[in-house]
Amino acid sequence: MQPEIRKIVTYDEEVFIEGFKQAQTPWRMFAVAAVVKNPWAGRYVEDLKPEIHAYGPVLGEMMTKRMIALADSGDAIEAYGKAAVVGLNGEVEHASGLIHTLRFGNFYREAVGAKSYLAFTNTRGTANAPIMVPLMDKNDAGRRSHYLTIQFAIPDAPRDDEIVVVLGAATSGRPHHRIGDRYQDLKDLGHDLDNPAAV
Repeated sequence: MQPEIRKIVTYDEEVFIEGFKQAQTPWRMFAVAAVVKNPWAGRYVEDLKPEIHAYGPVLGEMMTKRMIALADSGDAIEAYGKAAVVGLNGEVEHASGLIHTLRFGNFYREAVGAKSYLAFTNTRGTANAPIMVPLMDKNDAGRRSHYLTIQFAIPDAPRDDEIVVVLGAATSGRPHHRIGDRYQDLKDLGHDLDNPAAV
């Protein structure tokens, strides 16, 4: 059982001026999207595991290789994330199924040497729907400079019976970040890192 991939789309953005100020080094965010036929489209399926187990490793390995090629190395990636958009004949559960499995994400996590979980979105939409890929620091979930979002769209995807599966990355945080991090907030509030709301 193999995923039927209609096409691969690559998004690559390099910002030289942000907020009316030159970036010291270009701020680069990029993504790889696979447009995949939804194996569960148009029907309710109780057990999604067979397809998840079959598709996850294939998509994870193939898409990770493309991401590393875009970055030139796993070390060059500082922030990372994932997303999926399911077409109208599918459930959000279908989008979730293909990206929320270690059989998919661990290829990327290992290739970039990450400790943080992969930030994510899973949504439903039509062709040309906004694809939002949230990113976070690959090793430090509290590093706000690397809270980023890649946004793009594919004019002809997802079709009603497709899922767009996406990996995203950035080679740095925001060029002029100046809002601090959550650790200073916790210190100022006298709260514990493991209980930030003090409940």
